[in-house]
Amino acid sequence: MLETEVGGLRLDNPLMPASGILGGKENAMEYLAKRAKIGALVTKSITPEPRKGYDPPIVVSTPCGLVNAVGLSNPGKKALRRLVEVGKKFNLPVIVSIAGKDENEFQEVAWEAVDVGASALELNLSCPHAKGMGLEIGMDIKMVKRITEAVATTVDVPVFVKLGYVDRLVETASKALEAGASGLTLINTLRAMVIDVDVMKPVLSNKVGGLSGRAIHPIAVRAIYDVYKETKAPIIGVGGVYEWRDAVELILAGASAVQIGTALVDKGPRVFSEVSAGIAWWLKEKGFKNIKETVGIAVE
Repeated sequence: MLETEVGGLRLDNPLMPASGILGGKENAMEYLAKRAKIGALVTKSITPEPRKGYDPPIVVSTPCGLVNAVGLSNPGKKALRRLVEVGKKFNLPVIVSIAGKDENEFQEVAWEAVDVGASALELNLSCPHAKGMGLEIGMDIKMVKRITEAVATTVDVPVFVKLGYVDRLVETASKALEAGASGLTLINTLRAMVIDVDVMKPVLSNKVGGLSGRAIHPIAVRAIYDVYKETKAPIIGVGGVYEWRDAVELILAGASAVQIGTALVDKGPRVFSEVSAGIAWWLKEKGFKNIKETVGIAVE
């Protein structure tokens, strides 16, 4: 009942962790594989060389979610074999998230990921706090198309382009698909800031970070709805999923699979079992045989 397929990637369960959450070390990924009811593992965004990221503080809690500026810290492409091996050990697909400054860096990591057995790639074109990467690229439609084409036309695994909520989102998504993307991941965190009123300075060392959690969920629903309405693209939905109703909303808006991030931090791995059980119950209550029958049915 929970089996699904998105952009050529078959999943026994539609749920997976969002990139950046327990995806940078093999022991963390093993922890998730053992304890979470998921359909795939997702690595942190990997760059050609290791990145230290920003100095603490890098995460601050707010009443509506988390604001983080980790700085794309990651072990670099040489760690990919170890990360992908975790998926093979537990018979789970591994989606390798990739970040870089240009198409050459994206290609470099993509080819290494495919060589070591990655099941799919996710191009992070939407990180809101890494200078010269992420959102700065995702806001440039020509750059999105160039990077997507450079990767998608040179690998033989599904390629998902992760976009944030930007101006001309539908147009940007369409260009990524035209360039060969197998599907999209929508959305990433949103640029945000928290100021300490006692010291009268921003809390994060980078000042600006990305807001995740419940506050961005309605935005994710709208983004997925808008893009699916115009493109009917395969979509992995992400943004503020805490319970099964949140996941079902994204599915009804057009997502075929769902990632969970902040709720994993708050609730631990049990969130995946809770959401999976809720989706299965809802499908049965509504008389659906599988998730595929429900994808995008709210879109008019």
